[in-house]
Amino acid sequence: MAASGPGDGRVMDGAGTAGGVGGSSPQASAAGGVGGREASSPQASAALAEQIRGLIRDVPDYPQQGILFKDITPLLADPGAFAAVIDALAAGHGPIDKVAGIEARGFILAAPVACRLSAGFVPVRKQGKLPAATYAQTYQLEYGTATIEVHQDAFAPGDRVLVVDDVLATGGTARATADLVRRSGAQVAGVVILLELAFLGGRSALGDLEVRALLAV
Repeated sequence: MAASGPGDGRVMDGAGTAGGVGGSSPQASAAGGVGGREASSPQASAALAEQIRGLIRDVPDYPQQGILFKDITPLLADPGAFAAVIDALAAGHGPIDKVAGIEARGFILAAPVACRLSAGFVPVRKQGKLPAATYAQTYQLEYGTATIEVHQDAFAPGDRVLVVDDVLATGGTARATADLVRRSGAQVAGVVILLELAFLGGRSALGDLEVRALLAV
């Protein structure tokens, strides 16, 4: 499951409903720019944003009172919409060597994006989940810290890396992922997101990085 996490850069993970993203704000119409092997037109981007909006299920008061849970499993179950999302996430970035997916729902999107781009896929995982030597990056939560890791040999110097995740909340995890890419000597080509919780201001944590969301709420 996922609910908007206080002070972190993504959402709080739980058990039983993987594929959801959380937020507590009413939805507002906003389609971020999308990349692609060739970027889609504004009209196509707006149409996809509305399709995504229609396939995200709102679950009120889950996992706790006052949270409006955004469940993306209906979108993932729709083959046409899922394919369109992957195409849009993959579009407009130029040559990409690696696609970095952020644990855990980011894996669902990043792996097929890597296939679309004929690029490698790199999992960015929570601390202690990777078997070989890693780089670790700790980032601040509202009440404590969290750490993510990537294998030290995941990126080659000069690789152009696309960071993919399902949701942008306060930006901490995406920022930490970009820092890991750069520590490896690679370049961050951009950060692409399915759903941006714009009311949490996550873009401000990402500095000069190019950030694109298919839908912002």
